[in-house]
Amino acid sequence: MRSIEHFINGQSVADAKRLSDVWNPSQGEVQAQVGLGTAATLQRAVDAALAAQPAWAATNPQRRARVMFKFKELIETNMDQLAELLASEHGKVVADAKGDVQRGLEVIEYACSIPQALKGEYTQGAGPGIDVYSMRQPLGIGAGITPFNFPAMIPMWMFGMAIACGNAFILKPSERDPSVPVRLAELMQEAGLPDGLLNVVHGDKEMVDAILDHPDIAGISFVGSSDIAQYIYSRGTANGKRVQAFGGAKNHGIVLPDADLDQVVNDLTGAAFGSAGERCMALPVVVPVGDDTAAALREKLVPAIEKLRVGISTDPEAHYGPVVNEAHKQRVENYIQMCVDEGGELVVDGRGFMLQGHEKGFFVGPTLFDHVKPHFRSYKEEIFGPVLQIVRADTFEEAVRLPSEHEYGNGVAIFTRNGHAAREFVSRVNVGMVGVNVPIPVPVSYHSFGGWKRSGFGDIGQYGQEGMRFWTRTKVVTQRWPDGTAAGDHKEAFIIPTMG
Repeated sequence: MRSIEHFINGQSVADAKRLSDVWNPSQGEVQAQVGLGTAATLQRAVDAALAAQPAWAATNPQRRARVMFKFKELIETNMDQLAELLASEHGKVVADAKGDVQRGLEVIEYACSIPQALKGEYTQGAGPGIDVYSMRQPLGIGAGITPFNFPAMIPMWMFGMAIACGNAFILKPSERDPSVPVRLAELMQEAGLPDGLLNVVHGDKEMVDAILDHPDIAGISFVGSSDIAQYIYSRGTANGKRVQAFGGAKNHGIVLPDADLDQVVNDLTGAAFGSAGERCMALPVVVPVGDDTAAALREKLVPAIEKLRVGISTDPEAHYGPVVNEAHKQRVENYIQMCVDEGGELVVDGRGFMLQGHEKGFFVGPTLFDHVKPHFRSYKEEIFGPVLQIVRADTFEEAVRLPSEHEYGNGVAIFTRNGHAAREFVSRVNVGMVGVNVPIPVPVSYHSFGGWKRSGFGDIGQYGQEGMRFWTRTKVVTQRWPDGTAAGDHKEAFIIPTMG
């Protein structure tokens, strides 16, 4: 049985007293075991980070950027290997796994510009003989707690920016698919990152709590479910840490009567069912405005869904693969039954899907509901599987209100040819990321990612300029160089300084 170990101070470390199974979702079989660490494991990583970080912070930004350039080159060279490894543990098809790696790599590309991003501000002559300038300095040690659904992208979102800014970083990836995060750390070392600056520790709640409570960890970034995000934000900030914690989602796609329905169907099937729906920016709810729009959309959706190919992660013809494990498969199927019991019309049922030769795989077929109501629990909660719910709206106002009043506010999309309607929607909808004829509006790396309401705790987004701000602190310096000619009784020294 393959063992997956911690990566601390540039080397593999095996100190686990407990083990967790890592599955092959396509086969439904255990393929490896990962050792779960303790507070003592974390302390080893913190000690390594404390020893390495001061010299790294003192390294000029251009030299730090060169490590990022080399890491980018190594990721591109190893893209196929990384994607295949990722797909084997997560279950997403290899082509989608490459997209996972690529979207993380784009943040590394942005991190290569860190000398420009870190520049401060300067005011000459703010007062008589006085200049004022600002600088951004690293927090010290940062930590990232990442989910199973993007084991390459989200770790790179976090450690790329944190390390480029001069911090050391401790990554606690999901124990469900931990191999790719370890491999990323090895490639960072190969790129020239000094030992101790990127450490990977495996664990469950015991490790998470140790990170939240450790006095030497200054900042924490998290992506996962909303309940855990709120817990991490509350406990982390209570311990005096800077925390950003991104939670769940229930993203809506609004379809106006003038929308290009062929394009909508193409976008919807990919956004709702791609990666088996295991994306926080998936589109699991579609809101057609008017019964005629709903009927026409449904007529086109059903045959498109029936043509989708579900397969193993290495099937180049598959649109999506299995969900991550048996427990998650059961959870998704329970939500399907819940929606049936609540009165939703089950148009396409994906339960009981089985693939010949892979009967033990964790597959769920594409599922479609119509006439779902806003009071349904299955509408209110995140299913995180290949399930699309049609929630009909009578008017544009109702369509704006549905995502705005939902407890989640991660992403939303509107499909229309009407520029005025789109502009009005963008302005009014109470959601953090909006797509106009774009079904998955994840911002590019030089903007920033962040949801609203219970989709995001903390006020600073991931990556881009927001990421740089999160992983640094601003220091403002006001300086004067006296010429030694001061005279008088110095009464002005007792008056609050002004620049008037």
